[in-house]
Amino acid sequence: MEQLQITFRKLLNGTDTTFHRYMHERINWDARMIGLMGPRGIGKTTLVLQHIKEHLPLNESLYVQAEDFYFASNRLVDLAGSFEKTGGRYLFIDEIHKYKDWSRELKLIYDYYPELHVVFTGSSVLDIAKGAFDLSRRALMYEMQGLSYREYLELFHGIRFPVCTLQQLLRQEVEMPEGFLPLQHFSDYLQKGYYPFADGDINQYIQQVVNATIETDIPQYADLSVATARKLKRLLAIIAQSAPFKPNMTQIGGQLEVSRNSIAELCVYLEKAGLIGQLRTSTGGIQGLGKVDKIYLDNTALIYALGNRNVEIGTVRETFFFNQTRFLFSVATSPISDFLIDEKYTFEVGGKKKKQSQLQNIENGYVVKDDIETGYGNIIPLWMFGMLY
Repeated sequence: MEQLQITFRKLLNGTDTTFHRYMHERINWDARMIGLMGPRGIGKTTLVLQHIKEHLPLNESLYVQAEDFYFASNRLVDLAGSFEKTGGRYLFIDEIHKYKDWSRELKLIYDYYPELHVVFTGSSVLDIAKGAFDLSRRALMYEMQGLSYREYLELFHGIRFPVCTLQQLLRQEVEMPEGFLPLQHFSDYLQKGYYPFADGDINQYIQQVVNATIETDIPQYADLSVATARKLKRLLAIIAQSAPFKPNMTQIGGQLEVSRNSIAELCVYLEKAGLIGQLRTSTGGIQGLGKVDKIYLDNTALIYALGNRNVEIGTVRETFFFNQTRFLFSVATSPISDFLIDEKYTFEVGGKKKKQSQLQNIENGYVVKDDIETGYGNIIPLWMFGMLY
């Protein structure tokens, strides 16, 4: 345990606390067991280290990585017991999905050590979700996604902008900070701002995240063969070259030599792993759950990193809108426009010359325009939807 403490102290000393992700304020840190899920590379590790550094007594806290060599010969539940006996109260376990039987041992820790507070994170939403059912009565689960435009502005440019509600956007009640130029950094955000990587080749970092997710996380969760894992990568390549598109599962299955049902299942894996977003119809009930109308890449940074062709700005705009809203609202395809939010608000997304003809006489219909700074009437600037969290 001494080596774990040394590693923990080094990581803590190198943790910057000048910027906090939106999720930090949403977590009930008093809960006995907390699970933080989300795709790779979005800042979960930094978030928990910041919380320890700023809010917890160091001598009662311990952060460990589940893939640490220590666990090759030691059980997690035994570490928890030893830690509690020496006065430990706050145990943080990063990338818990890399520890065998993690769900079972977390349940034992919860039951055996009632004075111990446990926070665990997982880079693979798939594996965490797989075990979360067993922990549903014990762990308080949260899901986190990448940087919003608002967070990107604060992290990389020191520009603070308050979180806006959807109603504020619709009513044109958003007050911009004095001197703020909303479009000055918007293009940069769309290209590289979703992941909190500060230095180096951003596209290379994103490629590494994608490869680790496809080659390790999803196959481990779904127990895929090597051949099927390769087809998963080819499927993502097809989506990256064509998104957004109306999926023809039979046709794609023919290209990859798998059944249409298998393609639908692989798409669900990619979606839960934070690599694609599937826009479904608003049809209620069980029948509507599986009806996918369009498939997008999850975020705009993936478009620029994975696209093997000229990037279509229309695709970028729709992907940004979908990504920034579906985390907070129920977003479905609209029968008369691009998107329908909460089965009430209709949105058409486009450039500043976008017409309103499709939304004439439509109640709660809005045109979302890129390349404009302020809105008027039922016209809302696209960038504002990056201020929702």
